[in-house]
Amino acid sequence: MSREKRQMRSISVDLKTRAEDDEMVIEGYFAVFNSETELFRGAYEEISPGAFDDTLSNDIRALINHDTGLVLGRNKSGTLDLKTDSRGLWGSIRINANDSDAVNLYQRVKRGDVDQCSFGFNIINEETDFRDDGTVKWTLKEIDLHEVSVVTFPAYADTGVQARKRDYEDIQKRKLETKKNNLKERVKNGIKATDA
Repeated sequence: MSREKRQMRSISVDLKTRAEDDEMVIEGYFAVFNSETELFRGAYEEISPGAFDDTLSNDIRALINHDTGLVLGRNKSGTLDLKTDSRGLWGSIRINANDSDAVNLYQRVKRGDVDQCSFGFNIINEETDFRDDGTVKWTLKEIDLHEVSVVTFPAYADTGVQARKRDYEDIQKRKLETKKNNLKERVKNGIKATDA
């Protein structure tokens, strides 16, 4: 997958809200490790523990629906706290009580109307596993994280899946070309084609 293309992945999680010392907080997991997700038939992806290790010091924002005009928090200002544990990437967003968009979202999460998270990133390192059953699995080993979002609808289907489908189609084309070239070479060298 292109390292320059920004990716988005989403999960349905149990976001929590809490109020403490007159402060509203939204928290939960924005990504889960070792959880294989079927992108489309025959193609899977999962995030490896450690994928976020070198990126949490980036200047990362928490957004509403990936909208850069609707900033909920930012790690550099201390209003977004991100960390990893054995389960995944956990985040806590301190809501600005003077921001009506943020307060409205807080109330929607509190009621359970909004319960999905997403994150925007670039892939730095990944492994591709071509399985014996004909499926393919990508394991994200290192990620350059840009933002996390609380989302109404996941962006997975529109972004990551389409990019992965192109990857998968390219892989299938290369495999077919390799088989054709091997067969041509065998025929040229007088080896029976039935051995191919």
